[in-house]
Amino acid sequence: MMALAGEFGQHLARDRRRSAHTVRAYQATAERLLAFLTQHWGGPVDRPDLARVSAADLRAFLAHRRGQGLGNASAARELSAVRGFLTFATGEGTTPRLKGPRVKKGVPRPISPDEAVALAEEVAENAAEPWIGARDWAVLLLLYGAGLRIGEAVGLTAAILPLGETMPVTGKRDKTRIVPLLPPVRAAIEAYAALCPWPLPRDAALFRGAKGGPLAPTIVRRAVQNARHTLGLSDRTTPHALRHSFATHLLGRGADLRALQELLGHASLSSTQIYTAVDAAHLMDVYRNAHPRA
Repeated sequence: MMALAGEFGQHLARDRRRSAHTVRAYQATAERLLAFLTQHWGGPVDRPDLARVSAADLRAFLAHRRGQGLGNASAARELSAVRGFLTFATGEGTTPRLKGPRVKKGVPRPISPDEAVALAEEVAENAAEPWIGARDWAVLLLLYGAGLRIGEAVGLTAAILPLGETMPVTGKRDKTRIVPLLPPVRAAIEAYAALCPWPLPRDAALFRGAKGGPLAPTIVRRAVQNARHTLGLSDRTTPHALRHSFATHLLGRGADLRALQELLGHASLSSTQIYTAVDAAHLMDVYRNAHPRA
């Protein structure tokens, strides 16, 4: 029966033109579901059996995966992969309806690293073309991995190529700062540049829209909005929230406030100090949820 999971992977690669990463992840989900159902139902599972998968079965599967440490965003992505597999195996209209896990809404707060990566992956995987998926992945990694504003990311020109360990970024009031590039961020930009079907002269926009013009921030915001709905993330999960998370996670790991100010391109230290309050609020959440006498 695991051969069906392999057929699903081939379908994603050949017919849906999904990335190798997506194919591996979704095929692995299909294999996990089949193994779970075999144990859950107490016997081997064949293709016709999948047509009788119920919402209760899917809830049991998700509970099993959550017991293995899956977070909300990852669980929502797992459910999305399951729906795709069941639709492939049994046809449209037969997959049971089940709402994905929700992240509690409240005061603005950073999203977790797991949610940031899941969001970027979901946006990239839903792109119309592989090069567009590579573009979206690179843009969102720049926001979370380098702390750029969305306008700064789409405003980059191809003059930054070839990439080094740092790159110049022009921010508000045309102020230029130097930001470090983590290896995954650098690799994402290079992969996009290699796939981009449009010429990339040094004075032209690095990130291009589907028709070759400069990428508009609204395109990125719309893609993030669709992805956060699929993953069950808060409405406050915007492209800017990735920059917000970059700052908060760095501060939480002991980054110096002045250094963070430089990385973010804030003109005033007071703009950066808001993250001290955010991080304190996050620590209090951890305390209340974990301390036995909280």
